[in-house]
Amino acid sequence: MSADTTGDMVKLGRISGVFGVKGWLKVHSDTEPRENILNYSPWYLSIGGQWQPRKVLTGRVHGKGLVVQLEGCDDRDLAATLVRTEIAITRTQLPAASPGEYYWYDLQGLQVSTLDAVELGKVTSLMETGANDVLVIKAEDGQERLVPFIRDSVVTDINLEAGTITVDWDPDF
Repeated sequence: MSADTTGDMVKLGRISGVFGVKGWLKVHSDTEPRENILNYSPWYLSIGGQWQPRKVLTGRVHGKGLVVQLEGCDDRDLAATLVRTEIAITRTQLPAASPGEYYWYDLQGLQVSTLDAVELGKVTSLMETGANDVLVIKAEDGQERLVPFIRDSVVTDINLEAGTITVDWDPDF
């Protein structure tokens, strides 16, 4: 799951448009699979710089996207005011990760170093490439590195409590 975090909020997508005249909304989901966003309620919408809870009444896959109906949104004009609004949930709404598995937001901000204790920087984000996920690491000098997130062969240790990731990676690459 790709997600940006703000404090205790995990961003899962955004409202991308209106659907019909009864207040339904088109949703772009960053969850994998995309319909997993429908498993959470309430959603928190970023309105006026504040996270406001909205209960998801119903939702479904529609074409290549999703459509939902939120509590209190029952006409097209109100729905139109929510277009481009970020959708988030609280971290406590997520199920606990299985042992050895991590949410992307757990890894963001961790300090990355090599097996020889060479500091590479901090994880600023992750991205999918198809073959594997990739850690985007930014050093203090601004240099950015892309390191494949391949457990055991490249990523040798993750210590959430210490805030560190150890990688078997050439620091000059």
